[in-house]
Amino acid sequence: MKKQVLTIALGLFTIVAFAQKDELKTAEKAIKKLDFDSAVSAINAAEGLIANADEKTKSKFYFLKAQTFGGKKEYEKAGEAYNQLFSFEQSNKKRYTDKAMPLYNLLKDEVNKKAFALNDAKNFKEASKAFYLRYLLDKKDTLFLSNAAQLALQGEDLNTSYEYFTLLKDIGYTGIQKVYNATDKETNKKIGFNSENEMNVMMKSGKYIDPIITNSPSKRNDNLKFLVTILSKQKKFDEAIALIQDLRKVEPDNLQLLMTEAFIYNDLNQPKKFEALMKEATEKDPTNPDLFFNIGIVNYNAKNIAQSEKYFSKVIEMKSDYPKASWMLANTLLLKDPELVSKMNALPISDTDSYMKFQKERKDLFGKVLPLLINADKEERSESTVRLLIGVYEQLEMSDKATELRAVLETLK
Repeated sequence: MKKQVLTIALGLFTIVAFAQKDELKTAEKAIKKLDFDSAVSAINAAEGLIANADEKTKSKFYFLKAQTFGGKKEYEKAGEAYNQLFSFEQSNKKRYTDKAMPLYNLLKDEVNKKAFALNDAKNFKEASKAFYLRYLLDKKDTLFLSNAAQLALQGEDLNTSYEYFTLLKDIGYTGIQKVYNATDKETNKKIGFNSENEMNVMMKSGKYIDPIITNSPSKRNDNLKFLVTILSKQKKFDEAIALIQDLRKVEPDNLQLLMTEAFIYNDLNQPKKFEALMKEATEKDPTNPDLFFNIGIVNYNAKNIAQSEKYFSKVIEMKSDYPKASWMLANTLLLKDPELVSKMNALPISDTDSYMKFQKERKDLFGKVLPLLINADKEERSESTVRLLIGVYEQLEMSDKATELRAVLETLK
């Protein structure tokens, strides 16, 4: 009886083995004819039988499966099959790895080209998906995950971008790469090369000196800052602040991080915390005009005229050729005008002395604004600078200048 059961079992095993091989033959023929739909059907039929197959049959199955889904442009399934093949043959006899590797590389190149084409077309969401797929094909290529994360953010797909940047953080991505440079003898400028081999070859030409290999800066903290940006955009301020504070422990002198935390507090209408961080920022870098300009902007938006005037004036004092500071200081000073006009309108008709006094204050105000606007317009002319200049010229009764600029304004529309 036992012998009979064994005979039946062996018979069933033989039938399964024949079925496996028949399906694989069908898939192989379909692939040669580029009939990938038929190949998929055969592969799917063989898949349920492959667990107990011999090594040779398993290797062939993974190889044919990879080709089938590659032909169907189902890149993720194809990549998974190629990686199953390579992993399986690392601990068993190599039968198809050498044949599969060029096909696998072609598959990766195809996805890579698609990702860059979508990026060039400004289709950032789809480009992000393609770069993520490229990463899935070979997870050693973490640069593609970084590309996917940044493009998802650029495409305003915040949830996906957060997922990818979090994954970069969890896998310890740094983005550090070898950088190959040498100095051009003729220009004395540093020239970059794609590889050590290329640099060594070019050194033999005699045109370069001082070859050097360095590491590019780590992108770890940059990626964490992207996470802060995403959390801020999602109004998850508590999480953003917690992450910034962790970063600041690592980079205590990083002014950008300090400013980011300060502006979050500003968005949360917590002026005391904002002011404390701003004070700390100016103490850390008292000669940074951009820092004072940003503080001026925050005060301007809050209509704190005295404070914004103070900070924009400080910027111009530190750096006279800072057109945006001149422009913002002019706009800040002009915030005083409505109050003067209101006071003039509230006067009784008989109070000519007070009226003349306020009128002179207005003229002095516009006289102070004029050189600031001229400087801003000279450095960065725009429709806005020209329009405001025309208005100031009219208030100062300089109609000839206003007329000249009206002709200019027509060219800017």
